[in-house]
Amino acid sequence: RRHQKVLEEAPAPGMTEELRARMGAAAVEAARAVNYVDAGTVEFIVEQPGGYEHPEQMKFYFMEMNTRLQVEHPVSEAITGQDLVEWQLRVANGELLPLQQHEITLSGAAIEVRLYAEDPGANFLPQTGKVLRWQPANIPGVRIDHGMREAGEVSPHYDPMVAKVIAYGKTRTDAARLLARALDDTVLLGVNHNKQFLTNLLRHPVFISGDTSTAFIEQHFSDDISLKPA
Repeated sequence: RRHQKVLEEAPAPGMTEELRARMGAAAVEAARAVNYVDAGTVEFIVEQPGGYEHPEQMKFYFMEMNTRLQVEHPVSEAITGQDLVEWQLRVANGELLPLQQHEITLSGAAIEVRLYAEDPGANFLPQTGKVLRWQPANIPGVRIDHGMREAGEVSPHYDPMVAKVIAYGKTRTDAARLLARALDDTVLLGVNHNKQFLTNLLRHPVFISGDTSTAFIEQHFSDDISLKPA
């Protein structure tokens, strides 16, 4: 929404080992081309002319490189069991990475959503105000990264993201169900927010099927009650 990601997940639906290897090699070459040494994130966008049923037709294109970890790094941490922030600090200290790529294994699925102080019914416009109550969910398998305090405030001087909510499960469906439950159990009062929008999205049958794209909200979700003006 508004040209920014709403939900991040790992592994990506439709990702194949062959495509992952090619994207990884391209990311390494991009870093080598500028003699880059540090943590970094290379972003690609994938085109699927034949849909998920024809992974051999998938093509990817370079979008950008960020010289840091990004908001979605917890989903990678969840399925690899590695602390990427620690790795970043070790590299900055001149140390070698503790593992090589072939030693990293993937297990399960993780999904992250961005809980924002925003109004989904007004084209996701940012909201400001005092937080009257903030009570994040406390559920096994759920991680919530936030800096909000009880009786805190969402000011116009910073991004209105209140928290990142991440769930891990044995399967993608398990992770989606657990994440929706965590959002249901999270309390945020005092400012408009996108919690119901995120919950409805996670339970949408098209999302559950994995048939998602950057046009998902416009194509499959525009009539959802959470996007109606208050």
